[in-house]
Amino acid sequence: MPTILVSPLDETPRPATAPAPRLKTLAGKTVGLLDIGKPGGAIFLDRLAVLLEQRGAARIVRESKPTFTKPAPAEVMDRLAAAKVDAVIEGLAD
Repeated sequence: MPTILVSPLDETPRPATAPAPRLKTLAGKTVGLLDIGKPGGAIFLDRLAVLLEQRGAARIVRESKPTFTKPAPAEVMDRLAAAKVDAVIEGLAD
């Protein structure tokens, strides 16, 4: 019997879109760091927070997803929006 490999990727067709615009500077900006909950993610984001502050970010807002297997719940996204972040970086690790 032949072996059949199945792609784990979501193959749902989506229209091509432009990436989000990058910030011209970090000076005075609020950056959200979203931990998706994989092992090592918090360590990565801890270091990233230090680097962002060294490069001028005024404030770092940390949020975490309850599980990496699902999209962030509305409550997490609402808290990031309420914090008026200028950008969000999602961090994962393993």
